[in-house]
Amino acid sequence: MDLETFRWLLTPQGQGLLSEAGRIHAGHPGDPVAAMAALRSAAPSATAEQAAAAMTQETLRARGVDKFGADAVRMYFTPDGLEQATRPRVADHRAARLVAADVASVVDLGCGIGGDLVALARAGLTAVGVDLDPVRVAIAEANLAALGLEGAVGVADATTLDLSPFGAAFADPARRSGSGRVMDAEGWTPPWPFVAQLLERPGARAVVKVAPGIPHALVPGGTEAEWVSVAGEVKEAALWSPALATVGRRATVIGPGGLATLTEEDDPYDGQRRPVRELGEFLYEPDGAVIRARLVTAVAAGVQGGLLDAHIAYVTSDMGFRSPFARAYRVVEELPFREKQLKAALRARDIGVLSIKKRGVRVDPASLRRRLALSGASSATLVLTRRAGSGIALLVEPV
Repeated sequence: MDLETFRWLLTPQGQGLLSEAGRIHAGHPGDPVAAMAALRSAAPSATAEQAAAAMTQETLRARGVDKFGADAVRMYFTPDGLEQATRPRVADHRAARLVAADVASVVDLGCGIGGDLVALARAGLTAVGVDLDPVRVAIAEANLAALGLEGAVGVADATTLDLSPFGAAFADPARRSGSGRVMDAEGWTPPWPFVAQLLERPGARAVVKVAPGIPHALVPGGTEAEWVSVAGEVKEAALWSPALATVGRRATVIGPGGLATLTEEDDPYDGQRRPVRELGEFLYEPDGAVIRARLVTAVAAGVQGGLLDAHIAYVTSDMGFRSPFARAYRVVEELPFREKQLKAALRARDIGVLSIKKRGVRVDPASLRRRLALSGASSATLVLTRRAGSGIALLVEPV
């Protein structure tokens, strides 16, 4: 979609075509060819480019509901922009941290379609966004307007911008190119050297969104690395410059009940000592953000337990706790680890539906499930992992 076509979509005629596209899209789920043909028939005065842009927007809006909720039906997207956009609950958390740090204005260096700008503006911050792509800039501006929010957006090169007028800078480097996802940080836009400089400037107040798989060694000294998960899935990491950092490592878990955070200050083992112990009555599976932040031993301390294996992120304890940082299971019994004996044990227990969780062992759960060929009337959860370096199979039930 080019800039001229997008701007046309914002006109009364374009809005009418969008409404028609929305009605037709809802009536042809899963059949884009039929939907486009129906739209061309219903709006013969629209050009092929205009009709395609309208139908694409309605398709992206339908997909965007999963991420943006009810706001999505009023917003505008590009495929890459929707994919990379921060989930609102994560963006809201980041904006709230900036407000708590007495930041008044933020410049978004590479604002994309404006997902983070929306959160910053809703938090009461003066939000300014820049991007190299005029289409993304126009979309970000339209999204602010569609949601009734204040903010300024413009086309600019983030690497040449004077940041001194702003209270803080936020960057979400683009990690996709025409050929797909860019894994090398040097190929991000803006590239890693600019990101590192942004974080390391003396007194700089900056936060950078990065992929959750970022190597710890890449995090600049004095920077806080925060991993964030939503509903049990790690969504991103954020690097906070020393002027905004409060700890070195943080895991933030966002769930239906709200937000919880765990830091290295909660870890009496300092991530160095590994409190290994025998299997207890309960097994805990730490959240992915906790694992990424290397705070598994903090979970172990919190449940008065230890690790089954020094190198595996499973915690065991004699005590049962509810924790936002780990899912708890009661250990029913230990079963044979060898496949033949395991199959016999599961069949003897009349198990037919088996959920398999594994960590630290070379097992493909789907292939194993097929080979077990269970047909019993009961369901169960099986954990395959290591204890002191050796394989172990545990029958567990969620607490």
